[in-house]
Amino acid sequence: MAVSIEDIKKLKELTGVGLTDAKQALTDANGDFDKALEAMRKKGLTKAEKKGDREARAGVIDSYVHDSRIGVVVEVNCETDFVARLDAFKELAHQIAMQIAAMTPHYVSEEDIPAEERDRVKAELMASDALASKPEDMRAKIVEGQLSKHFAEQVLLNQPYVLDDSKTVREHVTEAIAKLGENIVVRQFKRIELGVSE
Repeated sequence: MAVSIEDIKKLKELTGVGLTDAKQALTDANGDFDKALEAMRKKGLTKAEKKGDREARAGVIDSYVHDSRIGVVVEVNCETDFVARLDAFKELAHQIAMQIAAMTPHYVSEEDIPAEERDRVKAELMASDALASKPEDMRAKIVEGQLSKHFAEQVLLNQPYVLDDSKTVREHVTEAIAKLGENIVVRQFKRIELGVSE
């Protein structure tokens, strides 16, 4: 089945691959655009995971102020100044700043949760009356599940992405890595809310 140049261009635009790769994907999918897009996304996300170990020291600092009440400053890094200057990268940084304003995370990733805070919450959960009635061998598993749930909403990368809650912020960033071809890291953020102190 012949593939149209419009489909090739559209696939290239959506996935960030070259024209040759886009044409090949459409040919492999017998002209089925959705099937080709899915194949390219899988391929791109696999490549994105490999890029995750590369050094990311260029980037931008973006800010977002909501209704003069909430302010966010976020640092998002990539590998090169070239990518840092792209509109798509700047837009990603701004979307992340908006996410932080809307969802009030405390940490970028699980690794940022202080051990003493994790231990404090774990001790509280272990001491709960509801846990006392559970079998001894099940308690640790129950507490681990509760601990993950407790911190899930506080970790930026694990939160549902506000502009598309079918994916997490981490998945949104991974898609950007696949599209832009560089490792991307959300390094740090600060959120300030009027009348609320840390």
